[in-house]
Amino acid sequence: MFENIRLSFQGIFGHKLRSLLTMLGIIIGIAAIIAIVSTIKGTNEQIKENLVGSGNNLIDVKLSMGGIYINPEEGVDVDGVPIIDGDMLNEMKELDHVKDVAIYHEANSYNAVYYKDVTMDGARFMGCDNSYLDIYGYLLTSGRKFIPSDFSGHKNVCIIDSTAAKSLFEGEDPINKTLEISGNPFVVVGVVDQSDDFEPVINSIEEWYTYHEEDTAGIIIVPDTIWPVIFSYDKPYQVIVKADSTEGMSKAGKNVEEYLNNRITSKKSGSDESSVKYKKENTMEKVKALQDLSNTTSQQLIWIASISLIVGGIGVMNIMLVSVTERTREIGLKKALGARKRAVLGQFLTEAAVLTSLGGIIGVGAGIGLAYFISKVALVPVAISIPAIIISVVFSMLIGIIFGLIPSIKAANLSPIDALRYE
Repeated sequence: MFENIRLSFQGIFGHKLRSLLTMLGIIIGIAAIIAIVSTIKGTNEQIKENLVGSGNNLIDVKLSMGGIYINPEEGVDVDGVPIIDGDMLNEMKELDHVKDVAIYHEANSYNAVYYKDVTMDGARFMGCDNSYLDIYGYLLTSGRKFIPSDFSGHKNVCIIDSTAAKSLFEGEDPINKTLEISGNPFVVVGVVDQSDDFEPVINSIEEWYTYHEEDTAGIIIVPDTIWPVIFSYDKPYQVIVKADSTEGMSKAGKNVEEYLNNRITSKKSGSDESSVKYKKENTMEKVKALQDLSNTTSQQLIWIASISLIVGGIGVMNIMLVSVTERTREIGLKKALGARKRAVLGQFLTEAAVLTSLGGIIGVGAGIGLAYFISKVALVPVAISIPAIIISVVFSMLIGIIFGLIPSIKAANLSPIDALRYE
């Protein structure tokens, strides 16, 4: 075997240009497949990070009607929707794939926030429990977070994000300053920023608006116990669920959704389209749908690229037939000295396999380089696939064996007498 491999390399380097041209189809095909797989894999990872978040693993469970998320302040009947208490929270935290759970209210309000003569339009209000900030990944930049007495004492305190701080205070330290919210005084006790663990990849102005349009006005967070002071009514809670892994997000959201829906004591009469129920956010389903579309495109491109592998295989067969013809006397001499058919067959098959394997290795290198070149030019992410590299090299070797089989059989079946006579 090792002698056959040595002879194969000797033959390849003895005809460098011919060998390179023979391997060209294999190189192009493998390079194209590696570049496509790496680009598609990188795109799939970007889709997951942009829609799911890098390590956040959060799922919203909100009220819906007919599969569409609703806002109870719009007058939808939510009788029978449970008031989530501490016992229910603890039970939800014990559900499969659930790492943590927090409850919150959410609303948008215009011209309702003032600091002296400064107004903030379009504020996004959050009323949340004591664990919401940690679960959602808010980092404290100044001041403090909520403490138990803020909730039990129904204190008029709030936490704002850095965007709201810039809009309202214009460089002043906001801590212990008093805001007027819907005519009520609220003391700012802290400033937070969203954790930078997840930064979506932005490739266009449209994507920038997609990821930033909701938070441009700033966020004001108050204890959930003081929420009715601002909005004058008790609103059913929404739930944020932290899963134990990205893969467990869908199951965690489903478990919490079923838990809450089983505790709705009454539903609107009629079909499911008119009933109010909790519904988990379908982030992972969106990811899967986009990744399936991406993978379908990838498979089509790989099949197209595979055509060049077939062309390369035909080139290998052609050059091996030429090699058999050129070495007819050598084959006759080996057979006359006692070489068996199996030995001659093995030599030519090894030569074909080495030729295509070398082409596959060069193609892998070219494919990785091409993938990074595409990444730089087209601004698309790349993730090199180790399994794709291994499969490509093995597949290139199989091409050599398959397409080298006919020339090898021809060489093995040559009559030693006829071969020695060949001019």
